[in-house]
Amino acid sequence: MQKNILVTGSNGQLGSEMRVLAPQFPQFRFFFTDVADLDICEAKAVMDYVSKNTIRCIINCAAYTAVDHAEQEPLSARAINAIAVKHLCSAAKKHNAFLVHISTDYVFDGFKINPYDETDATHPISVYGKSKLQGEEFVRVSGIASLIFRTSWLYSSFGSNFVKTILRLSQERPELRIVSDQVGAPTYAADLAATILDILANHSLPGHPEIYHYANKGKTTWFEFAHEIVKLSGGTTLLHPITTEEYPTLAARPKNSQLCKAKLIQNFGIHPPEWKESLKACMEILLAEN
Repeated sequence: MQKNILVTGSNGQLGSEMRVLAPQFPQFRFFFTDVADLDICEAKAVMDYVSKNTIRCIINCAAYTAVDHAEQEPLSARAINAIAVKHLCSAAKKHNAFLVHISTDYVFDGFKINPYDETDATHPISVYGKSKLQGEEFVRVSGIASLIFRTSWLYSSFGSNFVKTILRLSQERPELRIVSDQVGAPTYAADLAATILDILANHSLPGHPEIYHYANKGKTTWFEFAHEIVKLSGGTTLLHPITTEEYPTLAARPKNSQLCKAKLIQNFGIHPPEWKESLKACMEILLAEN
C-alpha cells in the first residue's frame, strides 16, 4: 500500500527536485501542492487537506525566502515561515502524520569560526532568520514525529538562485563584484531532495522532533562559488572579490554558514557529495537548456 506524502511549496527549488525524483519511489503517493492548491497559512485548509487525502507524511518545502524583502515584510515572512508551520504541526499531530520541515543556516549569527552543529545556540540576525527559527520552535514545541533539516546556499536548475543569477550576469557583463568574506557550502537541491526521500523510504524515523544539518561537502565563499560557475560555463567574465561591507543589503548575512554534517553521517550513513561535483551536475543541466 502506498504511503501518501504531501509536499508543500512544490513549485520551488526543493519541491521541483522532488517531483523529478518521485517516480523512483513507487511506495509513495505524492500530493504536490503550491499556494494555488493549498494555502498553508489557512489552518482549516491544511487540516481538511491532510484529512481528506489521508496524508501520512508532510514535507514542508514552502517558505518565504526573499531575505531582504523580509526586512520590510516581517508579517508576511512570519506567516509563511512560522505560523503556517504551526498549522502543519497541528494537522500532523491530529492525523498522526510525520513531518519533514526545511530550515536554514540563517538561524545562526555566523560569528562562530568552525562549522555549526545541531546543538549550537541559535541567534538569527535577520527577520528571515528569526521567522525560520520560529518555525523550528513550533515543530519542537509540538513534540510530533519530525525531522528538521537546516541547509545553506540552496540552488537548483529550477527557480531563482545564485547559480542561475551568476550564469546570466556573466553573459551580460564583462566584470562582476562578488562578496568574498562569507564562508559556507552550497547545497544542490537535488541532493537534499534525494537524501530526504531516501531517509523516509529506508531508515527508522524518530518519534519526536530531530534536527539535522545538510549541505554539500567542503566549504567555499560566494566569490569562489561564482568563479567555479563562470569556469564551468566557459565564460570570460572578470570577477572582483569584495567585502560584505562593500555590498550593503537590507538583511544581515551570517559571515560563517558552515553546517556540520557529522550527525547525518553517523545516524543515517549519508555522505553529501562534494560541492564542486554537484555544481557540475547542475550546470550540465542548465547549459543544456540554454
